[in-house]
Amino acid sequence: QVQLVESGGGLVQPGGSLRLSCAASGSMFSIYTMAWYRQAPGKQRELVAGITSAGSLNYADSVKGRFTISRDNAKSMVYLQMNSLKPEDTAVYYCNALQPVLGRDYWGQGTQVTVSS
Repeated sequence: QVQLVESGGGLVQPGGSLRLSCAASGSMFSIYTMAWYRQAPGKQRELVAGITSAGSLNYADSVKGRFTISRDNAKSMVYLQMNSLKPEDTAVYYCNALQPVLGRDYWGQGTQVTVSS
């Protein structure tokens, strides 16, 4: 069992930055692919960025060059650095831990990010 707790969301002006954090409890954090998803009102949840256990990265086209995902296995943490934020980045951001071989898929409760002047 893995529990995920996100933090770092808030209100920011366009062009600003935020850093989201996701703290994971439980064992074997390093074997999970970690990802950030987001869901805006009236829209489907979408993948923002992912990082595998080997450190391979994946980004949605809409955030490439602006967002950076990273992980610290020693601290069981995953981060999302968000720069040059746009109003369309406004959403609830969710942390996800996935280990398909073991059939494990966990979600955090989400953190709100609002980009507005």
